[in-house]
Amino acid sequence: MPLMRRSLAQQRIGPTALTRTLAWLRICAIAGQSVAVLVCALWMKLDIPLLPLLVGIGTLAVFAVYAAWRLSQPSPLREWETILHVAADTLVLGYLLYFTGGASNPFITLLLVPIALTAATLSVRAILAVSMLAGVAYVVLLGWYVPLPMPEHAFGPSGFTLHVAGMGVNFVISAVLLAFFTNRLARAVRLQQVEMQRVRERALRDEGILAIATQAAGAAHELNTPLATMRTLLPELRREHASDTALGEDLALLEGQVERCRTILREMVAFGKAQLSQVPECTTLDGFIHGALERFQLLRPEADLELQMDDDAGEIVLRTPPGLRHALLNLLNNAFEASSLNQSQAVDLIAHREGDWLEFVVRDHGPGFVPTGAPAALGQSHKLTGLGIGLALAEATAERLHGELTATNRPDGGAQMRLRLPLAVVEARDH
Repeated sequence: MPLMRRSLAQQRIGPTALTRTLAWLRICAIAGQSVAVLVCALWMKLDIPLLPLLVGIGTLAVFAVYAAWRLSQPSPLREWETILHVAADTLVLGYLLYFTGGASNPFITLLLVPIALTAATLSVRAILAVSMLAGVAYVVLLGWYVPLPMPEHAFGPSGFTLHVAGMGVNFVISAVLLAFFTNRLARAVRLQQVEMQRVRERALRDEGILAIATQAAGAAHELNTPLATMRTLLPELRREHASDTALGEDLALLEGQVERCRTILREMVAFGKAQLSQVPECTTLDGFIHGALERFQLLRPEADLELQMDDDAGEIVLRTPPGLRHALLNLLNNAFEASSLNQSQAVDLIAHREGDWLEFVVRDHGPGFVPTGAPAALGQSHKLTGLGIGLALAEATAERLHGELTATNRPDGGAQMRLRLPLAVVEARDH
């Protein structure tokens, strides 16, 4: 969990987020600085060092290309790299201010923008480093700079000077930049908090599933011995009471139930071994579906199952993880139990391809989900039997495969579960 939290924080509100924000801010700065220099030199006819200023802007443009390339790399950005990006922006801004009046330039307060953005994302040490760099740049510009030439028409009769106009423009620019990019960072913080809440909920659910799996493993081990004993005794009881037809039928039913329990235990053991090996099974969708339906019919021989599957979809070759078949079986089993509440044994399964997604739709003929005025939620059904973990296991499998599991009520009665999985994850591709 700590490693996951650190990774999420770095992705949402850490160095990467700030560097990406600086990249967009840098583009805005290059455009604004170019326009400002050209307006002052060509339109206002100010005697400013045009060539050094264009060299500084060009250097910033070259660095912007490097920053964009760095952001496209898979390796994560470190905090010290982000500080170097901030330092490069601060040094170029200081260079431009040196040739345009130094600390007397109304745009000197733009040195505060990197400090504000750094304070919202990085550590205290990074904030101190950026603040010291901006402070040193400001102190240097107080004593060393090229004076900004002020034309005579800059002073009007009302005392409104060009400097005051520059301060107004600087205020607007600073306000817009701080408001926009700080809002983006704040939104990233909110998204990170939501994601952390989801991670905590998943962790609690996975802990519950792990506890259930541990208990199931222990139960399977303990049940194997009494089932073997009953499997041995039941045929002997049938032979001893061969003349009692009614008792013989009951003993035959018990013998079938014992065999069913042994089959379930064997499947549990096989599923556990498959989960530990993490080796996916390669099969066509048609083979996967019919294999799952054979097991379902073994568990629910009285079920009336209707399958709908496109022919072209049945030829898709899947790399099915061990949990997918059990997720589908859980959905089918829940649908059968829901249909039983309406004295029905019908269950519908639809498997088809929709774009880049593979969909399994399981429909029942039961009372549907409890109406709450909102979209149906997992677990809010009328079903009274079962342990209540089938949907949780299916949802966990869907999330692990980067898919989704949704529950809805059908207009004609009953409910349906839609399991959507990306083909990029489950489809077997030739390498």
